[in-house]
Amino acid sequence: MCGIVGYIGKQEAVPILIDGLKKLEYRGYDSAGIAVLTEQGIEVCKSLGRLSVLEKKIEGQFSNIRIGVGHTRWATHGRPSDVNAHPHGDCSGNFVVVHNGIIENYLELKEWLTEQGHHILSETDTEVLPHLVEHFYQGNLEEAVRQVVEKVRGAFAMVVLSHHHPDKLVAVRKDSPLIIGLGEGEFFVASDIPAILKYTRKTYILDDGEMAILETDAVTLTDFQGKPLTKEVYEVKWDVEAAEKGGYEHFMLKEIFEQPRALRDTLMGRLEQDQVVLQEVDLTAEEVAHYQRVVIVACGTAYHAGLVGKTLIERWVRIPVEVDIASEFRYRSPLIDPHTLLIVISQSGETADTLAALREGKRRGARVVAVTNVVGSTIAREAHDVFYTWAGLEIAVASTKAYITQLTGMVVLALFLAEAKQTLPTAKIKEIVTALRQLPAQAQEILDQAGIVKKLAGKFSGAEDAFFIGRGLDWAVAMEGALKLKEISYIHAEAYAAGELKHGTLALITEQTPVIALVTQHEVYEKTVSNIKEVKARDAQVIGMTYYGDKELAKVVDHVLYLPVTLSELAPILAVIPLQLLSYYVSVARGCDVDKPRNLAKSVTVE
Repeated sequence: MCGIVGYIGKQEAVPILIDGLKKLEYRGYDSAGIAVLTEQGIEVCKSLGRLSVLEKKIEGQFSNIRIGVGHTRWATHGRPSDVNAHPHGDCSGNFVVVHNGIIENYLELKEWLTEQGHHILSETDTEVLPHLVEHFYQGNLEEAVRQVVEKVRGAFAMVVLSHHHPDKLVAVRKDSPLIIGLGEGEFFVASDIPAILKYTRKTYILDDGEMAILETDAVTLTDFQGKPLTKEVYEVKWDVEAAEKGGYEHFMLKEIFEQPRALRDTLMGRLEQDQVVLQEVDLTAEEVAHYQRVVIVACGTAYHAGLVGKTLIERWVRIPVEVDIASEFRYRSPLIDPHTLLIVISQSGETADTLAALREGKRRGARVVAVTNVVGSTIAREAHDVFYTWAGLEIAVASTKAYITQLTGMVVLALFLAEAKQTLPTAKIKEIVTALRQLPAQAQEILDQAGIVKKLAGKFSGAEDAFFIGRGLDWAVAMEGALKLKEISYIHAEAYAAGELKHGTLALITEQTPVIALVTQHEVYEKTVSNIKEVKARDAQVIGMTYYGDKELAKVVDHVLYLPVTLSELAPILAVIPLQLLSYYVSVARGCDVDKPRNLAKSVTVE
């Protein structure tokens, strides 16, 4: 969950490194550093804190630098500190490494290196890497790095800079993302495309087990054994402006307001007349009929999208569905076989636990469909079929447009499976497709009323606890609403199935406790209203959410947020938008760093 950037070429390297790190700060921001090659040797400058601290520290220090590496960190091994910040060097000062991932056997390697006379200074797992390069180096940097990757276990994207090779960077990838940017007489390496988009659109996306040797005049690709490789150049189609705030105060707000566009893009080309068409999911009706169960695996926000998918697939396809948290999936000996359809959901396509679950599912014979936002990501490459959500670049740590497109993806996939199995009447399919087409405009209608949510947020920004309740699909949305509020405002928030309140949770309800109650599921409307009355009897302040035209809910709650009328199965897609806005405005009122909440990072690429 760290950000790596490297440069070799004819321009001043330091501004390029710093600019790249700014684009990667969403991957980690507790410390940052750079290492550059000067006439005197390798110079390292790093510091605890945001990138701005590093910028001030290096101001005016470096000029005429043509090669270097940089790193922005999210701590895994060792607390955030100057000494634990990357880059890390060896004893001789001839090698430095920046690294994203976890070296699982670092304690064993650290002990061995210490016995060999090496001095380890930090608490990190990363520092063993440059010492290993130093140990194995015999004049050939690539060969030394190959011996290092044979020695280590775990996940890593690593870039090595050496004083002995002033015209070379060596980069390797195993289980952590890494891309190579191809310029005119210059080359780039980074954890993610935004870091280099300002300079080039032509890239190589490294796969696991691949090495790139960046020199002043060429990039050479090999596997870990040194066998030459050829790869297609991937040309990035994003606009540079996609990585900017576009006039909004925060990336999160910008991305909330991009959701109508994201919905349109996700649905584009997938709705034809009165049915779903998914050319990218290569499953025939006979193959769909072969599957006896569906397992959905994801983490965090994506897991909540999976909960919605479970209900829709069971309701429309009439096949049992299980939803698993990816980090737990492998450790319970899951009952996966060739009759299982495994759906994995990951915004980045690099989520370590979800990727591990995908591989475990494939090992057991499952067919894997990935729902992801990032073309060329590891999960996208390793799945049998990929549903791209087309949310676009998402910078804020708290997911918004990625989540809403994941929900849309689950609706479309469920409908696709239902069409294949012929488990829904033609009239119902037409009704759903018609409702899907209306979603972008309806999402915009909700956003046009954002001022109402902002005023409401001001009333509750001083709360220290909040509860979200709902039944059926509303409960899944309540879970996402609670997650959004607590991750960016630091208010303790929990979501409950409304019928469970009387089983203990009511003891926590007081007049200082705001309760957000979702009431969009028609079949449990009256039961949810009854649950609302239970919390009102304990003096809670209740914000209710229902559709325009419902005049009854206002009689039992303190405030109402209204949604455009849609099918109850599609309500989660619309209902989450006011919850995102509520969390955002509450967080702003509390003075929180909305885009970069404490202790969190955007892409969780370690287990």
